[in-house]
Amino acid sequence: MMRYGYRASQIVLHWVVAGLVSVQYLTGGSIERTHHAVHMGVQPSHVDVLLHLVHNYAGMAIGGVMVLRLLLRIMQPPSMAEPPTGAALVARALHFGFYAALVAQAALGFVASYLTFSVAPLHVIGSYLILALVTVHFAAAIWHIDQERRNDGSHDPSPG
Repeated sequence: MMRYGYRASQIVLHWVVAGLVSVQYLTGGSIERTHHAVHMGVQPSHVDVLLHLVHNYAGMAIGGVMVLRLLLRIMQPPSMAEPPTGAALVARALHFGFYAALVAQAALGFVASYLTFSVAPLHVIGSYLILALVTVHFAAAIWHIDQERRNDGSHDPSPG
């Protein structure tokens, strides 16, 4: 029996990015606190400086992993069991949105950190966009699981 869906490498990278994105939301507040302290003429806390660095390097890692995921997706596209349905086309659009938003977010974060802070507002907007995409992704995953339970369950709903 042929397994349809994503390869193991693509699934592992999906969860690596999911974990790194979680780190970003947990460490993002340190950016504002660090910059605020500097503008007020005080030394930022050591914890905030560390979290700021974690945020920066995790963002660069997300950018690198997303480029790798994109290359894998182009070289080894997920196999499809049948012609795409409306739901499959929506899923493709959501995946494209994730790829674009995450790569752009990593690039904006790099520019804001190392070149010019003037793009920081766009980086903040990007964080809300990614949060919206994650919410839609979770809802779609729950819907997909429900559909599989209602059907014969022969399709493996592996993440992309």
